[in-house]
Amino acid sequence: MDEPEGPDRRRDELARNLAAVRERIDAACAAAGRERDSVSLVAVTKTVPASDVATLLDLGVTDLGENRAQEAGTKAGEVAGLRPDASPRWYFVGGLQRNKVRLVLPWVTRVESVDSPRLARALDRAASAAVEDGSRDGPLPVLLQYSVDGDLERGGVSDEGLAELADLVAGLPGLRLDGLMAVAPLGSESDRAFAAIAGAAGRLRAAHPGATEVSAGMSGDLETAVGHGSTVVRVGTALVGDRRITSR
Repeated sequence: MDEPEGPDRRRDELARNLAAVRERIDAACAAAGRERDSVSLVAVTKTVPASDVATLLDLGVTDLGENRAQEAGTKAGEVAGLRPDASPRWYFVGGLQRNKVRLVLPWVTRVESVDSPRLARALDRAASAAVEDGSRDGPLPVLLQYSVDGDLERGGVSDEGLAELADLVAGLPGLRLDGLMAVAPLGSESDRAFAAIAGAAGRLRAAHPGATEVSAGMSGDLETAVGHGSTVVRVGTALVGDRRITSR
């Protein structure tokens, strides 16, 4: 049986991975002729323990991505206990059910996966109530999740529905439309997929000039995403490895 890894060994592993990811982003920005600070990193920490998140905070990571409402809420609380002086920003990056909206509101900084009017309205109601009771100090920032191939079963809004959803969200007082999120479909041609994402982001920005964020690109394709204008890359496996929470 393998010896359990110690905290120092895990810290060293995360530090190496983080340096490698940052080097990739640096190189991608240089290749695209972009300023390095035009691209931010969200560390996708789903399924990894709070101790790893605390270590990433120690290493200078501030933006964290989660996709399971209940697990993420518990983890956010654990991280606050481990690093009470830290101020992480938590991003919800997965499909969100309307009945889970109230679970994410207490800790989430931005929801990146708004893909339907019903979800938008549920978030608006919850965020507006949170502003009224003083638990939030302003509208909830959101991104619209765009479906590159139009397969809505995997989440996302189609080309045809994007403008209508954007107009709705922009008019909801509890929400702030910050931009677009997308995932390149598995098996798709990367350049074509990210060109489509860039086109959708451009159309959204033309109608809503404040919607400037483009959250696209992950461990396997961040270079292509940066080349097509992504402002946020969401990196999990290349940073934290293939780890799973085994206990609470």
